[in-house]
Amino acid sequence: MSRENVTIKGVGDGLLITLSPTEEWQVITAELASRIDEKSAFFNGAHIIIDTGARPVPKYELSSLKALLERRGLSLMAVHSESKTTIQSAEALDLRTSYKADDITRTNDRELAAIDPEEVGTPGVLVNRTLRSGRTIHSRGHVVVIGDVNPGAEIVAAGDIIIWGKLRGTVHAGAEGDTSAIVCALDMTPMQLRIAGYISISPQEIKGRRARPEIASIKNDQIVVEAWE
Repeated sequence: MSRENVTIKGVGDGLLITLSPTEEWQVITAELASRIDEKSAFFNGAHIIIDTGARPVPKYELSSLKALLERRGLSLMAVHSESKTTIQSAEALDLRTSYKADDITRTNDRELAAIDPEEVGTPGVLVNRTLRSGRTIHSRGHVVVIGDVNPGAEIVAAGDIIIWGKLRGTVHAGAEGDTSAIVCALDMTPMQLRIAGYISISPQEIKGRRARPEIASIKNDQIVVEAWE
């Protein structure tokens, strides 16, 4: 099997995977899966940018590729393509699009910069599903989860973490030292909550406790949890 169908290059804190625009899709995805499985420790937890060139990739194929990566602990972060069909597929799956190969390094440099609250479009990750035990999400920006974060799941973000659901797992906002970072959830009883260098461990859930939206932030050198209104 030719290894020219899949090329892998490190960019910033992620990996750029370029797929052949001419080989059959099933052949390419099988080769990609094999490459990842051969060096699973190297790939584990990586952020992935996929470059499909001029190949038109329908939504069901891109969705299957995204699932292939997620089953191996990888996060599909963005899609670079010259095809309108592929761009539309990526947008339908809430993936970032229209990366230019020579702009990737500069994009990652911007993500490493301090987060400006006045900035329009600060970088981040949207996860449109529940995170189950064993899943880990890393981001150099913010993380928004539309779903629950179950016990055993973990989120580490340089910016804020917002959970539109139940937070039961472990979260670390402001992971690069940003003490202004916050954690929000519709129902917050995490196994462990960290903001920058501060740690808070939730007590066992109180029977009959009424769930309510809450926000955690650092005040007076400690993590304080208040109603999220």
